[in-house]
Amino acid sequence: MTTPMLLGIAGASIALLLVLIIRLQVHAFIAMMLVSFLVALVAGMPLADIVPTLIAGMGGTLGSVAILVALGAMLGKTIEVSGGAGSLAQRFTQLLGPTRVPAALTAAALVLSIPVFFDVGFIILVPIIYGFCKAARVDPVKFGLPVAGIMLAVHVVVPPHPGIVGGAAVLSADVGWVTLIGLAICLPLAVVSQYVAGWLNRKPYAMLPTTAEQFNAFEAGETQPAKGKLQAPGVGVVLTLICVPLLLIMIGTTGATLLPQGDPLRNAMGFIGSPIFALMVAIGLAFWLIAKRQGWSRERTNEVMESALPPAATVILVTGAGGVFAKVLTATGIGAALSTSITDMHLPLILAGFVISLALRAAQGSATVAILTTCGLLASAVTAGAYSPVQVALLTVAIGFGGLGLSHVNDSGFWIVTRYLGLSVGDGLRTWTVLTTILGVVGFLLTAVLWALIA
Repeated sequence: MTTPMLLGIAGASIALLLVLIIRLQVHAFIAMMLVSFLVALVAGMPLADIVPTLIAGMGGTLGSVAILVALGAMLGKTIEVSGGAGSLAQRFTQLLGPTRVPAALTAAALVLSIPVFFDVGFIILVPIIYGFCKAARVDPVKFGLPVAGIMLAVHVVVPPHPGIVGGAAVLSADVGWVTLIGLAICLPLAVVSQYVAGWLNRKPYAMLPTTAEQFNAFEAGETQPAKGKLQAPGVGVVLTLICVPLLLIMIGTTGATLLPQGDPLRNAMGFIGSPIFALMVAIGLAFWLIAKRQGWSRERTNEVMESALPPAATVILVTGAGGVFAKVLTATGIGAALSTSITDMHLPLILAGFVISLALRAAQGSATVAILTTCGLLASAVTAGAYSPVQVALLTVAIGFGGLGLSHVNDSGFWIVTRYLGLSVGDGLRTWTVLTTILGVVGFLLTAVLWALIA
């Protein structure tokens, strides 16, 4: 089949995917599986190879993604239920002072959002945002907007979040390098989020009546535990649960970078630095530092852990379906055709990844789908380019930042943020959509600078 025909199939498949998800409201998992079947048929893949290819795509992606997402969800749920998120925000505020409450909340949000999904993490912090806003006599959008911005930035580029983990699996990117680069770029992005949100908040926005009623009725929680109630985990415990797996992953990445293949020390460092092992260590610490100290029974601990799995299951299935779609694009030759076309256009691959991901994000709303689809389209180009592990990680992060921008009405996160902060649709487009787009562009530019420095 000719290159134009393969590219036409690719374009039509993406268009169909968007129509199914946006217009017909088909679940993303079903939509991607259906489109994968159709692409395989139309591209002329032998019937006997279609089902094995779909299974290989699902299994290859979920081999690591399912474990990482499940463990990350369990860890985040434990921190949430124990009250550790509130301790983290309170402590950051004490350290930075009451006049720097927005900066304190933003810093706390950056750390908290590493193990916790965006929507869950933001909802966890809403009572804290409301409490500080009532004390400062300002609307929730003043403190909540920069918090939401940095949390979404971490969600799209820092493992163990599903989109970036799935994208790394599709591109065979080193998760340790992706983590290091993603975190390094999100640190200055937290400052950008604070500054841009402040600029967007230079004028007041009318609060939605329902949010105003909820905000006015809100009473800040007690700063000290009630009699007989256990103290929530301290900030040291929360930071330990977050930082220990990150440090272990960094050890593995350092060994892979500095030591030769086959070196026993490198193998040992690689084992303890594998993301799965690192998160298992964090889960073990959570049992000891939270469950045992909180006096949770085994039944209570299992209940908390299991409550994290139903939401994670949907994320895992969508991520796996993205891997199926990527496998079909590769197996049918569409990825190779796109790779050849990009090479002929002399469009930098890192820019192409960002633009394609941004367009898909704007079209269908899901950052995870945008990242996975883009990685599938560009997988052949990345393989053919013989890039270094750091370059592949940078490409993955650039694609992730494409999934950050242009959050609007087809994104569930848009509705979560605007409703809790009391923004109308128009005000949400003028604030949240602008903020996510600026953060996505700045994040990509910082990634491109790193790319230029190591090229």
